[in-house]
Amino acid sequence: MTASSALTPGPLLSTSPLPDWPGVEEATLTALPCAGALLLPHDGLPVADVQGQPARWAALNLVSSALRRGVPVLGWGSGAALLGRVLGAAVTAGQPDWAAAPRGAQVHGWSGLVPRHWTLGRAVAWADPEVPPQVRADFLAALPGWTARSPASPLEEVGGETAVRAVVAEFYARAQADPLLGPVFTAHIQDWPAHLNRVTAFWVTVLGGAEGTGPPWRGNLNAAHAGLGVRGEHLARWLALWAATAHDLLPTPAAGLLAARAQTMGARLGTRPGLRGTSGRPPP
Repeated sequence: MTASSALTPGPLLSTSPLPDWPGVEEATLTALPCAGALLLPHDGLPVADVQGQPARWAALNLVSSALRRGVPVLGWGSGAALLGRVLGAAVTAGQPDWAAAPRGAQVHGWSGLVPRHWTLGRAVAWADPEVPPQVRADFLAALPGWTARSPASPLEEVGGETAVRAVVAEFYARAQADPLLGPVFTAHIQDWPAHLNRVTAFWVTVLGGAEGTGPPWRGNLNAAHAGLGVRGEHLARWLALWAATAHDLLPTPAAGLLAARAQTMGARLGTRPGLRGTSGRPPP
């Protein structure tokens, strides 16, 4: 069985080139959602001490994101140590560095004090620098049963930035025509494209931000709504209209998540007496 086998549910990603694994692609964060698995080959680099090694930190972040999503991971040699470190295992410097078995892992073989082969859920580790053909074959054979994925962030759960941008655009189209909210926006917003981009960035940021294509939103929610003459009835109408728009455009779970986040923010805003302030910044 090769890495390009038809049984593989998606492309195999690797942190290092693997000429003997046909069809393997470079591992990146953006490629993870469609990945069949993540491979962590031995590269001989340290794992126990990664200070001053940004590439190592990036690899740790990649592995962590893969595990959160439910992407199967196979690591060997230093790759096994990376996998163990992300799963909370102690790492010992050596030739190569090696990781203790993470809590809850099943150890299938030892080499002295080193757990040579262990598994934990969809994580498979082989401590030696070369992965045996049977371990490789068993991992590939398991992939068709490991196709389910978990969203890596609330942003991904609602459908990514594209879904958020669509809800924001439709919400403000409705808000401008709303007899209660319309006058507030008319009085304070002159550049609508810039405002829609700013609000989209706000939602992308509060929902996780990993997929945002623009700069993250930076600001203070209370300050952004201060000085607008906004009262409790405006907030209640904003929340109702936002929830209705989300439910009209998105699946129920995604819409519910957006509505719940808005309710949480609305509760914080509602603690300001009269919802009044001094800033002239437009509201989200």
